Amino acid sequence: MTKMLQRKFVTTAMTAVTVLLLVLLGAINALNYGMNVEQTNRTLRMLSENGGAFPKEENPPKQGRPDFLNPPMDADAAMSTRYFIVFLDENGNIAGADMTRIASVTDEEAKVMAEEILKEEKASGKTGRFHYRLTERMDGRGRFLIFLDTSNQLRSTLGVLLISVFIGILCWLLMLLFVMVLAKRAIRPIAENIEKQKQFITNAGHEIKTPLAIILANTDAMELHTGENKWSRNIRSQTIRLNGLMQNLLTLAKTEEMGEEKVRLPLEDFSLSLLLEEMLHPYYEAALLRDISIQEDIQKEVSIRANKENITQLLSILFDNAVKYTNEGGSIEVFLKRNGKEICMQVKNTCGKLPEAEPEKLFERFYRGDAARTQKSGGYGIGLSAARAIAKAHQGTLTASYEENNRICFTFRLKLKNM
Repeated sequence: MTKMLQRKFVTTAMTAVTVLLLVLLGAINALNYGMNVEQTNRTLRMLSENGGAFPKEENPPKQGRPDFLNPPMDADAAMSTRYFIVFLDENGNIAGADMTRIASVTDEEAKVMAEEILKEEKASGKTGRFHYRLTERMDGRGRFLIFLDTSNQLRSTLGVLLISVFIGILCWLLMLLFVMVLAKRAIRPIAENIEKQKQFITNAGHEIKTPLAIILANTDAMELHTGENKWSRNIRSQTIRLNGLMQNLLTLAKTEEMGEEKVRLPLEDFSLSLLLEEMLHPYYEAALLRDISIQEDIQKEVSIRANKENITQLLSILFDNAVKYTNEGGSIEVFLKRNGKEICMQVKNTCGKLPEAEPEKLFERFYRGDAARTQKSGGYGIGLSAARAIAKAHQGTLTASYEENNRICFTFRLKLKNM
């Protein structure tokens, strides 16, 4: 139990840390990317409004209120900006180019890029590492294309991304180490409390078995002397009911320990097909008394390697549950099939009305969809919980689903082990 709680604690804590880091680093990178895009657009706008050149310092452009997210474009920033301009005449033909602010692009390359942009007929956009804008000349004699090199912004964005990812991974690993160190201390009180509860159930179950056996024996003796009456029948039925409840509680406690891999299940090879047929036979009489039909579709020679006692109890719980809650005149269907390295067993039964709760809720301990009906039929409210615990201890699954015509289906799946 301690290891399971530790895993859940670490998983939950690291999920929260992961989400927090992703949101934080994502916000930082999104903000950095947005700043670079805004800086590019602002530079292009400034060049367009000033005929392809930066304004002189004595006539600075209106940039809005400067801050750390919107730094001013000073002379040093202007000098470090790399761009080139392609001029167009009034007919839209290339008239020349200004390559004085860039050295990595030739005149011919600039003209080829401009021709491709003109074919697309776009006023602004991106080509390669350049952002461009098509603008009317200030003298009205044609237009010009400004190509702004944004490789520095791209390197800056990638640099921030890589650094943030590295820092994020480092922080995540440090937090994982920190959480793993504290996990055992954090869940210790809970684990101790659960362990005490399980120990109490085990001890109480064994202690109660003796007085229950004595009560049942005394009831039998009393009926031999005075005959059976409604009081003796009530004593017997409630004693049997309490004994069944304690048996299921002990099963839950035992199978939970097995699920923690503290107890190794004694496994054996046996035929599940034969076990199903043998266990179904006694239920035909009880079903016949309530006009319930039982249909079998059991594949022959399906063998498994498992704890036979536990699997027998799981099947008994499912069959008991089906017979108790099937409506009079209803039907029960039992299927068994092998699919490759997995067996699938289903127990379906009709009922007067499907439970209002979700199917998963049927496995909760002491859940009662109809308290009066459960009491009358002899249910304890923990049988399905015990059955699921047995399935889990064998690395299998037990699920429930609702089907048409007020039918409930319980499905047990188990991976076949090497036999």
